[in-house]
Amino acid sequence: MTDLQTRTTAEIGTPATADRTVVQRGLFTGPSADVPDEMYVEVLAGHAERRRRSVRVGAYGRVSTNTYFGRFPAAYWQRWTTATTVRFDGRVRGAGRVMLRASDTNGVPRTVAVHDAQTEDVRLEARLDRFLDGGGLWVEIVTDDAELVLDDVRWTVASPAVRRRTSIVICTHNRADDCAATLTALADDPEASGLVDEIIVVDQGTDPVESRPAFTEVREVLGGQLRYIRQPNLGGSGGFTRGLHEVVTAAGDVPTDALFMDDDVRCEPEVVVRMSTFAQYTSHPTIVGAQMLNLLHPTQVLAGAEYAVLEDLTNGHVADGAVGESDVTAYFPDGTKNVQDRRVDAGYTGWWSCLIPVEVTRAMGYPLPLFFQWDDVEYSYRGRAFGFPTVTLPGAGLWHADFPWKDWDDWHRYFNLRNAMITSALHSGFPVRHVAATLGELLGRYLLSMNYGLAATLIRAVEDFLAGPGVLEDGGVSATARIRAERSAYPETVMHPVSAAPELGAAQMPVVRAGGKPTRIKAVWAKRIVQQVSGRVPFHEGLVGAGEAHWWHVALFDRVAVTDAGQAGVRVRQRDPEHLRRLGREGAKVLWRLVREGDEVAARWRAATPRLTGADNWRRLFGTD
Repeated sequence: MTDLQTRTTAEIGTPATADRTVVQRGLFTGPSADVPDEMYVEVLAGHAERRRRSVRVGAYGRVSTNTYFGRFPAAYWQRWTTATTVRFDGRVRGAGRVMLRASDTNGVPRTVAVHDAQTEDVRLEARLDRFLDGGGLWVEIVTDDAELVLDDVRWTVASPAVRRRTSIVICTHNRADDCAATLTALADDPEASGLVDEIIVVDQGTDPVESRPAFTEVREVLGGQLRYIRQPNLGGSGGFTRGLHEVVTAAGDVPTDALFMDDDVRCEPEVVVRMSTFAQYTSHPTIVGAQMLNLLHPTQVLAGAEYAVLEDLTNGHVADGAVGESDVTAYFPDGTKNVQDRRVDAGYTGWWSCLIPVEVTRAMGYPLPLFFQWDDVEYSYRGRAFGFPTVTLPGAGLWHADFPWKDWDDWHRYFNLRNAMITSALHSGFPVRHVAATLGELLGRYLLSMNYGLAATLIRAVEDFLAGPGVLEDGGVSATARIRAERSAYPETVMHPVSAAPELGAAQMPVVRAGGKPTRIKAVWAKRIVQQVSGRVPFHEGLVGAGEAHWWHVALFDRVAVTDAGQAGVRVRQRDPEHLRRLGREGAKVLWRLVREGDEVAARWRAATPRLTGADNWRRLFGTD
């Protein structure tokens, strides 16, 4: 095929045939009215009417699907799949020009094929041979003095020799209405839901989804395709793993994938089409992740792809060359669009929507019973060690609660810290002195910020890591209850409405803004310690916004209300020299233990992993032995 070609009417056929698979549908609006149409198709000139499955372009108009959901991620298909060509099929009414366009890793566009349409089906084909480092495919429609309607748009690939099956797994806990809404969104798109064998709901809550009328309705629609399982709360890892276990057990010798999906997302059913069909063509079993879009800011993607720095106990880092949290409808200063042209590799992918082939689980076991936090990170990094890559697929996305709006001072932080240490012990060199220094710096920040409950949470997380694999024997149930009880002893862990902040009236909470980040960090550390211990602080009371609650700023107060990241209220932090001294001593002791015992404990975690991730252990936790 030449890089620029025009198809004649004789070459135009039906949109898809039995020997081809629809791997992506052409959609022109979102699943709900609060999703901007520009996520799907952009009007470059003139007027266009956008509907879910069709677009009407008025006379002298131009529209483009070079958008988040409108593009075909050619670079990822060339790199990870066996497909060599992709075909764009659509139906045209009216007259106009349909152009198949492509880009490279730098976003420079080129035309691949052109068709002058006159009320007919259109077919345009492209080889997947010039996209290895990046680039995508999309269509542009141009009209002259007549309008054009394009509908029934599909991107198709020659069908694979062996078709894989897919089952969806939804884990839920006391989000009955959200879960029912997600199920309804899937049921309302029979073309997408029809691609899956089962939709398995694992309900671990005390407010069951099955109590909702919407669930009753969706169960009638889905019939035997929907399976509903109740079990005690084993966290996200326990809920998803139960569904994964059901899929692996039922698969037998049939190639099958488990597609995880959170209960509280705004579901774009197209994600099922794109992820399940991409998995049909991967050259090796591959963990495939969807991208997370911010629910409150629906044009923002969290990250193009992410990785963790295991030695620093941190995740959520943006892969080199990927877009960070940004608006995917925006343009860069050089005029190129933020459409993720550069292909990037992911270290891991989140379980808000993630596809796992049964071959991966059979080769390396189930997820660790971590309750939640870092279970997805650990599984991808373990997969890499077993030779299974992780791919975060652009254009496969759904909306999830914005991470920056979640508060850090919460009992969840225990699992974040403990599980980060476990993952680091399993999949890095685990430099114990560096890890201890990292935790020591965090502890110091918490103490100087008067986050005494958070400091106690860190100490408990290190203690339980050092206790070894036995802490996971119940799947995290007892740890959840214990850390909540321990944190209740620290008043600043409780959020209050700003009008009811304890011992602080409206006149006592003037906003005190933070200055720039200090350049002489060690000197500031020493000064803030003296100020906090002696009580010689510049401010007696005040209010600090969530975005300015830096340790060096909050440490300047005797008592301060700090806005919750979710903007729902405040937490009141009160200087307490006794807490500062006691927690400082306890933290120093446990971190010294980590330095002395860390290597031996890490070896115990590594030795226990096959047992912890085995089917027998999980069946015991499920109570299905």
